[in-house]
Amino acid sequence: MPHVLMPIGDASEVMDTLYPFFRLPEDGFEVVVCGPEARLYHLVTHEIPPAPERWDITREGPGYHLQATAAFRDIRPETFAGLFLSGGRAPEYLRYDRDLLRITRHFFEAGKPVAAVCHGIEILTAAGTIRGRKVTTVAKCALDAEQGGATYLDQPCVVDGNLVTARTWHDNTPFMKAFIGLLRSLGVILF
Repeated sequence: MPHVLMPIGDASEVMDTLYPFFRLPEDGFEVVVCGPEARLYHLVTHEIPPAPERWDITREGPGYHLQATAAFRDIRPETFAGLFLSGGRAPEYLRYDRDLLRITRHFFEAGKPVAAVCHGIEILTAAGTIRGRKVTTVAKCALDAEQGGATYLDQPCVVDGNLVTARTWHDNTPFMKAFIGLLRSLGVILF
């Protein structure tokens, strides 16, 4: 099975993370979860509460847990077919990890498929990999995309070369279809 790398941290968003974690193996890809350390991470839920409880931003709640089997420093990115960056609050601090930035740059330099949803754009901006690209992300991270030199589009899913981005987990269906399409079209052999 070709391997897809999934970096996470505490406060990675549940739906951004678990949907692709279970969906990719259905198409023949093994997901390898990594983090700052190889340990169990606490995922969170993010949603804007429905009326009558009005919030201007997403509310965060505790979610499931997910085990990272490797630390960023131990990852050899050349052994992976693709990279999947989840959202949630985790990218706010993961973007400072030099090993994760090294890993992220590898996928762009090698032209391998990369997927990023929601706050995952913060890692791409920190790695300096989206200048001149068209991307989407959750609206509150549009500035992060623009500061990284990208053009922000408010669409469910945007594909630009080897990069596919989505706004939030609400866009998972077209997002995952596009990412799996990229994995297949960019030469990933399944058998």
